[in-house]
Parts: sequence; structure tokens; C-alpha cells
Amino acid sequence: MTKYASIVPLIGGETIGMQQVWGTRPEYILSYSPFEANDRQLLNYYNNDVPYYKLDQGGSAPYRVDVVNTVCPCAGLSSLSPTSNSNSDHNDWMIKSAEYVLEEMQPTVFWGENAPRLASKMGEPIVNKLRKIGKKNGYTMSIYKTKSILHGLSQIRDRCFYFFWKGNEVPVFAFYKNLLRETIEETIRGAATNEPDEMTELQCKTTKPSENPYYRFVLEEMEGGITHQEFFNKIEKTTNPLHYIEDKGVKYKDVSLWMKANGYDHLVEKCVKMHEKLESGGNLMRKTTEIGKNYIGAFVGHFPMELTHPDQDRYINVREALEIMKMPKDFQLQGGKKNVNMICQNVPVTTARDMAFNVSAYLGGHLTTHKSDFAVQDNKTTKFWKEPEPSTLEEFF
Repeated sequence: MTKYASIVPLIGGETIGMQQVWGTRPEYILSYSPFEANDRQLLNYYNNDVPYYKLDQGGSAPYRVDVVNTVCPCAGLSSLSPTSNSNSDHNDWMIKSAEYVLEEMQPTVFWGENAPRLASKMGEPIVNKLRKIGKKNGYTMSIYKTKSILHGLSQIRDRCFYFFWKGNEVPVFAFYKNLLRETIEETIRGAATNEPDEMTELQCKTTKPSENPYYRFVLEEMEGGITHQEFFNKIEKTTNPLHYIEDKGVKYKDVSLWMKANGYDHLVEKCVKMHEKLESGGNLMRKTTEIGKNYIGAFVGHFPMELTHPDQDRYINVREALEIMKMPKDFQLQGGKKNVNMICQNVPVTTARDMAFNVSAYLGGHLTTHKSDFAVQDNKTTKFWKEPEPSTLEEFF
């Protein structure tokens, strides 16, 4: 029976994906004090029955396992981080965890998820560091680049996984192109449970979408007084009030007049400035109410607080947010709304499960392998290359 453990799992989407493949809980969980608040969400899901060791407080792996996984922070490479760069201190956690696992634990496979930029020119310095650690300890390395929508999810978000393989070979994973993916409205509706729980009752945002002044302008002024549900039925793809206003050619100077007439005096000047900025060739921040249909972008940033229910004039609840990341229906987010962002700092369970399935197939001898120190596989383009072919990620991508 395959035994596995996790290091820095955060709230556990990746670990739960492994659990669904092997049918058992992790043997133990390793981490560091800065990540304890996130890790505690997963430990709570396991009723605190899985041993937990903090490496910076004297903890260590109690025994060897076959597979170790991780979700180390990736702010140093994230496109969502304004200070991202390949030399960021945030990337030290990747290096630190790889050194510990590959030197001290020596599993057959060590794998994790990181920002898509890991598989780019920007990520090459980090990849080179990781490869050196792997080679020093008898491992090859591979990278698998994909996006969530190809694994059946209703969001478009690039994903990058990295793997260390004990020995001198790298495997070829399956390619995924799930044409039966859910729509975002199906995902949200599918979160409903027979017995509503605390996560169902906990709204990510308690006001109504139709109370948003810009959305109210769309519903009442532009669309003649329709409801939120009628607007959802009318649109063909995800939009928000600002995009909708601009796509229909309405000028914000005209929106400012409506704001004035309807008591939104604090938005009058803002609308005028938005008009002037667009007219001068500038751009706007549009982080506002999102009416999701068919699929959405990455479920990060403002989306958890601003995504609407397709049928009801409300924003999604925490259970629906968890469902978007395919967390189990009995998973309870501790700490309420202030911890909703932890759901986003996670790997969708189903995407992780696909990766874990390939790891399991490799351990069972069911994957094609190549003798090579390094390989990259791109699920989006269905390409696979290994050294000594193009020697840099830049040449490949």
C-alpha cells in the first residue's frame, strides 16, 4: 500500500486529491509555523487525528513514506503579486522544503504546485536551483503545465506542478482535455446540500448584488427594470456591470447623471474621472460584482466576495466557494469570512487528483518513462520534451 505525507499542505486540496486516489489519509503532515493557520483547516477536517510536526519547532518526519506533496507559497512568482520576482524570499520555502524532503525523507516521489511562471523564463533560476537539489540527492525533475478548465472545472486558471523522481528517469503523464466540464452556474447550484450547514448560511458578502449602484444602473436604466435572474438569463458569458456598461458603448459621464439623480452623490465625481481616464486612453480597475456564466477567470482576488448566485439576488456563500475548488461537502472553513481567501490559496481537488493518479500509475509501472534529468509537459499544447532537446524553458514555451 502506498504511504504518503504532506509538507506545507495549506488547507489541503492537493492532499485530499491524493486521499481520493489512495483511499487513505496522509501518514503525517509537516510544516512551518508561518503556515499553521492554513494547515489547521486541513487538520480540523481530519479531526486532528493526523500527526502534525512543525519543522522549525523541533519536529521531523517520523518515518519514510513513498510520496510527499506540497503547496508551497508562490508569491515570488505569482502574477497576482506586485512584488513578484524569481529572487523573492517567498521562493525560499520551495527550496527549504525540497532540501528537507529530498535529503532527509528520500521518498520515491516528491511533488507540488506552484505559480505558472515557474514554467517560464522568469522561473528558470528557481528551476535550476531545484534541479541541483534533486540531482545532488539522486532525483530527476519534471514540470507539468496545465489549466483548471481542462480538468473539468468551471474556471480558467493556469496551473503548474513540479515533480521529483527517485532514479534517472522521468515519466510521461496523461493529457487531459475534459470536454464535459461543468459551467460555473452548475458548480454553484451543485453546492447545495440536503441539510444546510454553517458554511451554507455564511455569505461571502451580505449585501445584494442589485444594490451595487453600477449593477442597479444596468438593471434599471440600461435593461428597463429587469431582475438579477433575468439579467443572468440574458447574458451569454461572465460579465460585471462596468464591463457591460463599456461593452454597450455607454459613457461614464452619462452614468454620473444617473448616479446624481438616484442619490449616489459620492460616485458622481468618480464616474466623471472614469470617463476622462478612458477617453485619454487609460484603463480602469474593475473589481466589482461578477455575474458568472459558463466559466469564470481564476477564483482569486475579488471573486470570492463578488461572485453572484445565478438564480438568487445574492453573492455566493462559503459552501459554494468551497465547491468551486471541489473541496469535500463536509469540509468546514474555520474562522468565518476573514479566512475565505484561504480557499483560493489552494489547488482544486479534482486537478490535484489527476496529478496524483499519474503518480500512482508511475509507482505501479504503468507510465512510459525516459532516461533524462529533466522534462516539461504542457497539457494545453499536448507537448512533451526532455533534455537533451531545447535546454531552456524559454526555448520550449
